[in-house]
Amino acid sequence: MIRLSSLTDIQRLYARHGELNYGEGVTQMEHALQSAALAETHGCAPTLVAAALLHDIGHLFEKEEEVFASDHRHEAIGAHALAGLFGEAVCQPIALHVAAKRYLCFKEEKYSAALSPASQRSLKLQGGPFNAAEAEAFESRAYWRDAVALRRFDDMGKREEFSRRSFEDFTPLLRDLLLDAARA
Repeated sequence: MIRLSSLTDIQRLYARHGELNYGEGVTQMEHALQSAALAETHGCAPTLVAAALLHDIGHLFEKEEEVFASDHRHEAIGAHALAGLFGEAVCQPIALHVAAKRYLCFKEEKYSAALSPASQRSLKLQGGPFNAAEAEAFESRAYWRDAVALRRFDDMGKREEFSRRSFEDFTPLLRDLLLDAARA
């Protein structure tokens, strides 16, 4: 698995692959910016804003045409890639944001129907809605509430209008959250 070793690595990855859209109608970069801006507007902790910005970074390691061929577990790939740079409060909501979608499909009657067509399609690959036991297990995980909040920003961050934000707007926040070992 890939590990990113610096903030510069993240910036380069988004510069190289951020214009791909993976079926959502907005680019990965714009989706990341919209999600982070929503978290910020809702007064979330900096760690959740960072998680919202970086939650789909795992997709940037995939080929665009392969996204719906199978579940590549972009959430696990992304969390692992970021683990040497950021703490659990950033990485765990990223790792759990797909599980949060499955959880919300179980918990909220109308949630599934409100998902974007691409999210509905990927839900099938990701195992579909949780059952009661899976939902209960999810609720026992650390950061599950942050993952649910992140999932809601993910769902809302697919608008055609632009966020008018740039990745550089969030760079100071990301730099402040780097683990001490990543700062060296």
